[in-house]
Amino acid sequence: MTQEATVVVTTERLRLRPLGPADVDWWVALHADPEVSRFVGAYSAEQAGVRLRGIAGQWAERGHGLCAVELAGTGEAIGRCGLNWWPEYGETEIGWTFGRAHWGRGYATEAATAVLDWGFGVLGLEQITAMIHHGNQGSVAVAERLGFTILREDEVLGRPCTVYALARADRR
Repeated sequence: MTQEATVVVTTERLRLRPLGPADVDWWVALHADPEVSRFVGAYSAEQAGVRLRGIAGQWAERGHGLCAVELAGTGEAIGRCGLNWWPEYGETEIGWTFGRAHWGRGYATEAATAVLDWGFGVLGLEQITAMIHHGNQGSVAVAERLGFTILREDEVLGRPCTVYALARADRR
């Protein structure tokens, strides 16, 4: 990953910066692991380019989007976390995906906590959702740890999911 961008959020161990078109190769590699892509899908370079241009557009239009999550000490990109606006639902969703080598270390919870603080604080959002595909117990555990509760059953990208929600007023 060679893109230089403004860091949006930092934690003790992590820094998050906007994703954009320069991240195509990294995005493809992250999603190439079948265990990582099981719930979020794999991408060709062309598909990744389209998705990343959309993310960059969301940053330009809404002032938020998905971020690369990098280790603060080394700059190594280990996953993605951030906010995604879904016009068809009228909702801002938080999402996270990490390389398998970085699972079980608390990075998803740490990054998502920082993104929630940013979304409810700086951005002034009233509610943030998390759309979690059925069977993704790791993400359910992160959402519950963060205080999310079930809002509804729905479908996202043609697959059933449970939509969790957290209101700013209910933030722990």
